[in-house]
Amino acid sequence: MHIEVPKKKVSKSAQEVFEFLTDIKNFEKLMPDNIDKFEVLDEITFKFALKGMPEIILRLKEQNPNDKVVLGAASDKLPFTLTGNIEALGDTESEVGLSFEGEFNAMMAMMIKSPITNFMETLSANMDRI
Repeated sequence: MHIEVPKKKVSKSAQEVFEFLTDIKNFEKLMPDNIDKFEVLDEITFKFALKGMPEIILRLKEQNPNDKVVLGAASDKLPFTLTGNIEALGDTESEVGLSFEGEFNAMMAMMIKSPITNFMETLSANMDRI
């Protein structure tokens, strides 16, 4: 399953956005208002829960300086990645595109597509908080 949300312009350099996204404690600032729990587990791992949803543990899997940040599920039971592609638009502006990639059966994909899309749209909208 592949989900992409529209790119978001941010009034920060690509380096500033990259540094923000690789410091995983900053993801709490991007979370939706209906967040129920957010906990940093170590330097590259955090868990969060939205009201009415199970806890999700994300780990920083890959980083390409000022260009890309990839978070992935800490568990292999439901393998997926959340990728932030950063594109410099100048010295003080950049654009962030979020994409989700996961392997799910048809029933699971149907159930989670809408909540994941909404979650990613919120993360993208909240990029202004960087």
